[in-house]
Amino acid sequence: MNPWHPHVTVACVVERANCFLMVEEDRGGPHTLFNQPAGHLEPGERLRDAALRELREETAWQVGITDYLGLYVYQAQDGKTFHSHGFFGMALAHLGNDLDPAIHAVHWLTLEQLEGLEHQGRLRSPLVMRRIRDVLAGKFFPMDVIHER
Repeated sequence: MNPWHPHVTVACVVERANCFLMVEEDRGGPHTLFNQPAGHLEPGERLRDAALRELREETAWQVGITDYLGLYVYQAQDGKTFHSHGFFGMALAHLGNDLDPAIHAVHWLTLEQLEGLEHQGRLRSPLVMRRIRDVLAGKFFPMDVIHER
């Protein structure tokens, strides 16, 4: 893909009992990295459906998405631009399916644990904490702000 064209991604913040659902990924560096369940939009897929698919594949959790957090634009160090659509949802049930092979582990982490990982440089991108801070600040949009055919 041309680096000047943005990559469309989705990510979902899921909170339960003051903990956040996170995936630990092996990205080939000296340490694993932590991220919300997230991934690329597939051809013909709707944003909400992509977020639900990524949640199932990466965490084996069924989640009810309730709110839209907004569009987050991020330029990575390699020059790629990402348009990441953020969602918020509630954990409904653990499905028990096999996880995507790129996922090392699934965790429920407190804000303090995440801030520690942020300090260590172990978050996948700055968007991880930005989305969580937006949730904690109550920055939600109704799902009907997304218009898809």
